[in-house]
Amino acid sequence: MDVIKDILTFLADNVFGQVPILIGLITLIGLILQRKRFEDVFAGALRATIGVVILFIGVEVFTGGLTSFQNVLASAMGTTPPKADKTLAGFLGDQGGTIALVITVAFLVHVLIVRLFPAARYLYLTGHLMFWVSTVTVASLVTIAPGADQLTLVLCGAGFVAAYWTVQPLWMRPLMRRVMPDDRFGFAHTSSLACLITGYAARPLGTREKHDTEKLKLPRQLSFFKDVNVSTALIISVIMLVGVALADDGVVQKAATELDPKLSPWVWALLVGLRFAGGIAILLFGVRMFLGEIVPAFKGFSDKVIPGTRPALDAPTVFPVAPTAVMVGFVASTGVFLICLGVFAGAGWFTLAPPMIMLFFVGGAAGLFGNVVAGWRGAVLGGVITGLILAIGQAVTWDLFEKTAPELATLADPDWYAIAWLLKALDPVVGDASVWAVPAVALAATVATLLVLGRAEKRRDGADGASPDDKAPARA
Repeated sequence: MDVIKDILTFLADNVFGQVPILIGLITLIGLILQRKRFEDVFAGALRATIGVVILFIGVEVFTGGLTSFQNVLASAMGTTPPKADKTLAGFLGDQGGTIALVITVAFLVHVLIVRLFPAARYLYLTGHLMFWVSTVTVASLVTIAPGADQLTLVLCGAGFVAAYWTVQPLWMRPLMRRVMPDDRFGFAHTSSLACLITGYAARPLGTREKHDTEKLKLPRQLSFFKDVNVSTALIISVIMLVGVALADDGVVQKAATELDPKLSPWVWALLVGLRFAGGIAILLFGVRMFLGEIVPAFKGFSDKVIPGTRPALDAPTVFPVAPTAVMVGFVASTGVFLICLGVFAGAGWFTLAPPMIMLFFVGGAAGLFGNVVAGWRGAVLGGVITGLILAIGQAVTWDLFEKTAPELATLADPDWYAIAWLLKALDPVVGDASVWAVPAVALAATVATLLVLGRAEKRRDGADGASPDDKAPARA
């Protein structure tokens, strides 16, 4: 038993938890299954791996400055982040082994479901979110069933997480088909609920054809805003400079010193804006590089291992489709969140911690999906919805994790809040013994959903006068 546990933990820590390795292995196996030549297999797997590494380098470049800027913003708003007795580091120290086992078992269950039910379609491959979804699930289960042993937590958590990984790309599929009409890959990110709400709410606001962010007409003097790198650098630099002007000098100087002890705070603010733009450019280059390899290589899985399946990938994979919409969503979400921060603090309700990284990825994704529905109006709405969800979610969820890791509330994406409150709603009826109802209901609902979708697809195939085999190329 210990040997199996060690193997599963090793896989979680060194394969599923390391996105470049996971994507590289998937690409390698996919190309081998297609019987590509050795040099093509080797080069393709390496290019995919390097592409993911470049993507994460880009993330590190722009998030490094944003992390420091969170403290500057809090100082500028005159607020102090909330304090907690429990820490995320402490929780991971206690339950890290459980979380690792949940990741591995859940992925195996997820692969089995996708293999058995063609309607499942997508294999969830966003490695870092595999970790975070598992962490939030384990924290929620510990809250509602504090006496559960590790085996119970692993099996119950894995069942619930596998169900989420299976159905989340499916509820995003209608919107993704607007972004990727050829259905090359799915969307696997915990911003999905904000994107979904935006997609429906933006419908009355117009059409993409009339208001597409990427086709906005600007006066000649402002035409430089059409270059997403220039507009990103300018907007973030202005936000940074305003924050520096309003924040405490000591806080700003400390943040600037972390980059260079001799640096002026004003120059630091400009550099953070420029690094943000540079980081986005690096990220988008890495996305294009690894997509160019993983999508064709995945055909090996689609043909030989899991027929008809496609990869479901991280949010940045869709950002190149409409980078301006991403920036509109980010700026709108940040503005709304800061307004909420001031209102909440003034009312004495809760002191929010600005989650700049989440505001970018979630706000950017919601802005992009809002744009495919209603153009720039939808992009703005996506940002507004994101800002509200992250602000209200942070405030109402902090106490939910008071016995595990309250920091999860400040690091959260919208789906994290949904998972936490869904499981919390079961608290009155779930005890240490009946906690098994969580995976049972989740998996049963998933299977029922897939059966319904499968029958609907067969009816459509029959109505079109073609067999599922004839439709296969469209699903690969």
